[in-house]
Amino acid sequence: MISRMINRLLPTLCVFVWAAATSQASPPSQNVCTGDPDHPRQLYNGKDLTGWKHVGPGNMTVEPDGFIHTHGGMGLLYWTGGKIGNCKIHVVYRMRDENDNSGVFIRIPLEPREEWMPVHYGFEVQIDNHPETSNEDEYHQTGMLYSLTKPLAKAWKPGPEWNTMDITLDGPRTIVVLNGIKITDYTDGDPVPDRKFDFEPQRGPRPDFGFIGLQNHSDNDIVFFKEVSIAPLKKSSGPVKPWHRSDSL
Repeated sequence: MISRMINRLLPTLCVFVWAAATSQASPPSQNVCTGDPDHPRQLYNGKDLTGWKHVGPGNMTVEPDGFIHTHGGMGLLYWTGGKIGNCKIHVVYRMRDENDNSGVFIRIPLEPREEWMPVHYGFEVQIDNHPETSNEDEYHQTGMLYSLTKPLAKAWKPGPEWNTMDITLDGPRTIVVLNGIKITDYTDGDPVPDRKFDFEPQRGPRPDFGFIGLQNHSDNDIVFFKEVSIAPLKKSSGPVKPWHRSDSL
C-alpha cells in the first residue's frame, strides 16, 4: 500500500526508462508464467525468501510458522524469476490487526532497484480495508488497482482472518477476485479518476508482462503472506474462477 509519508521525487531517468519500456509490448517469450494451468507454481517455498529480493526501507522475514512477515517500510519484496503475463496469481494473506496496509504489485515494467518505480509505473492491488482512516476513498480499498478502480463488491475479511486474492492478467485486462468474489475488472484505457495525491501512481498504460512483488508499508502495518503462486491461463478459459488451496501444489 502506498506510503502516507512524504513522497520523494522519482529520478528523471526513471520516467524515460518507463516510457521506453511501455512504448512497445514485451514479446510473449519474456513470459515466465508457463507450465500446466491446472498445477500452479509456488513462488514462495514456505521456508525462506529464495527467489525474492527486497528494495527500499524496511524488510521481510519468514516467521517460524512459515509466513512472510512485513517490517517497516515503505519497501517492496519482488520475485526475481522474471516477467509474467497471461497468468493467474494466487495470494493468501492476513493482517495482524483488524486493519493493516500492504499491497500486491503487478505489471512492473523493469526489475525494481528502488521502491517508487513500481508504485508509479506498475499497478498495486491494494490491501487496506479502511482507507477512510487516512482520508482516502473507496478507490484505495482492498482489491482495487490503487486509486484507479472502484469496487464492484465488498469482499474483504478483517484481520486476523485469512484472505485469498486471485489476480488474473489477461493481456491488458486485470481481474481481481477476493475471497471468491470479483471486485475489480479493468482494461488498459478504461476511464480512471485524476490523481489526488502525489503518492498515487502516474496514469498511463502498463505492460502486458511485468514483475510482481509484495509491499511492506510501515511499522504500524503488519501483514502476513503464506502463499504466492502462479499459473498460465488456459487457452480457452471461461469465466474467471477463484482458486482454492487444493488447486495448488
